[in-house]
Amino acid sequence: MTGSILQQEFQEQSESLDIKQIINILPHRYPFLLVDRVLEYDLEKDYIVAQKNVTFNEHFFQGHFPDAPIMPGVLILEALAQAGGILVHLKGSSDQVAILLSIKEAKFRHPVRPGDVLFLRGQGIHFSSKGGRIKAEAFVNDKVVTEAEIAFVFVNKNQI
Repeated sequence: MTGSILQQEFQEQSESLDIKQIINILPHRYPFLLVDRVLEYDLEKDYIVAQKNVTFNEHFFQGHFPDAPIMPGVLILEALAQAGGILVHLKGSSDQVAILLSIKEAKFRHPVRPGDVLFLRGQGIHFSSKGGRIKAEAFVNDKVVTEAEIAFVFVNKNQI
């Protein structure tokens, strides 16, 4: 990702999360945990950049166009929602989980194939004690492959 659009845009100080920290935030587990790591986030600038490594071993490639595999768009949106959920969670309360509320204006621009590295970017639009909303974009090789506006609502961890 060196020299990429994402890095150039957010080169100032930011923080990152490894998989252990991610699973302490998200309730998802294999095969539904789609964020491999958070490369950077900044709670003052309200953004997050995460990564999903797309491999041929993914379970969905067995049945989703097996002769010409592409990642299902709904799973790209799910990966974006998980990255955005992490940002909304970090902006909110640690005893709550950000749950997907709505997706607007979703657009699929290019296919995602095995071997691609999917970069997930969420930019905060609105945050409150009830949840939040982000502008989400997924990139492969600095090319936007999917974009959407995603909203979240907070629920207590013991409710899920």
